[in-house]
Amino acid sequence: MKDNQKRIITTQKIDDYCLWLDRCERSRETIQKYEYYLTRFKEFMDCRPVDKEMVILWKSVLRENLAPVTVNGALAALNGFFKYCDWQDCRARFLKISKNTFYPESRELTRKEYLRLVRTAADQGNERLSLLLETICSSGIRVSELPFITVAALCKGQAEVECKGRIRTVLLTKRLCKILLDYAARKGIESGMIFVTRSGKALDRSNIWREMKALGLKANVDREKIFPHNLRHLFARTYYAMTKDLSKLADILGHKDINTTRIYTIESGSRHRKQLESMRLIVTPYNAISILLYSESWTR
Repeated sequence: MKDNQKRIITTQKIDDYCLWLDRCERSRETIQKYEYYLTRFKEFMDCRPVDKEMVILWKSVLRENLAPVTVNGALAALNGFFKYCDWQDCRARFLKISKNTFYPESRELTRKEYLRLVRTAADQGNERLSLLLETICSSGIRVSELPFITVAALCKGQAEVECKGRIRTVLLTKRLCKILLDYAARKGIESGMIFVTRSGKALDRSNIWREMKALGLKANVDREKIFPHNLRHLFARTYYAMTKDLSKLADILGHKDINTTRIYTIESGSRHRKQLESMRLIVTPYNAISILLYSESWTR
């Protein structure tokens, strides 16, 4: 469409695009994310015709308020929509992001913190949440893949997980299978999904998120570290530390691109600093008193 007056983004157009994405077998999470950003963009446009200048302006607004990776996610939603509408000249360039050398320490969930979360959930009587944490962290599955953890899968010791049009086999440890089957028996779950609501429906991701955040306060774990995907990161770091097999880890996590897997194995800066210290390549002795005096003068 060449006429800008016809380029009005509406709820109906967004709905049509999301329906088209669904027919293209895009994941539910992707569709929900795209719908969210397109709706925000529609509100920003406020019935004005879409053009490249307005897209660039919205991009600058996003850059002021969101992390670069999040900005690119929003732009992916817009660019896909523009391609669908044949508004190709409105597409925006993604931000160029340098590869992170270290995982932010403020977001790195440690093994001790994970154990505190599991134990606190159990102590609080929330057995379902406790077992959910253990299931994700011991298998490396995504939170959206929990519905594939079924009674039948536990009996076989493996789950056939489908995500993003790909099916992979996720092995489940004997201990996890026994614990979850015992839980299912006590809850009267004879078949189907293990992690369900009282009405038998799959747990909603947003509800899991809220339960985990509330748990963090009781377990004395920073809220910034508590989100379902961080359990998957902990699994990846633990597995890679044991095996150093990045290719196998990529298969386990269901990644097409091994570079995506590399992100999961990035360590925090503090851990890398300890490794540098252990190399003992600084041989010049230091005077503690001089350092103290220097520090005091620096703060004046």
